[in-house]
Amino acid sequence: MSKELLFSLTKKDFKIETFRSGKKGGQKRDKTSSAVRITHLESGAVGESQDERSQLQNRNKAFLRLIETKEFKLWHKLKCAALIQGHSEFEAMIARKAKEDMKPENIKTEIRTEEGWKEVPYDYIKKEN
Repeated sequence: MSKELLFSLTKKDFKIETFRSGKKGGQKRDKTSSAVRITHLESGAVGESQDERSQLQNRNKAFLRLIETKEFKLWHKLKCAALIQGHSEFEAMIARKAKEDMKPENIKTEIRTEEGWKEVPYDYIKKEN
């Protein structure tokens, strides 16, 4: 079974920031921007590193930390599913999931009384309707 490339990511998909590290390390560390923060624009996942003295090493570590975040893993899984299944089926799956999450049992309802906010049980709302 051969592997097929579904999509690729480029530098344009990420925002790469360099900044001065806030850790101890002497005079040179205060002058060089060796810390790196990488943000994946679509998923919002962030990877940051300021452990090493080298910006290149910190960039590699930041990228590895970014791809290990749950936001990036979820985005990757959804992107692959969308490309494999087709766009319309993927949107239907998201709509079904949203519908399941919006069941009345999963929604917390509160009413403001003179004493303050009071949580109303689901059964109470169901009886009134």
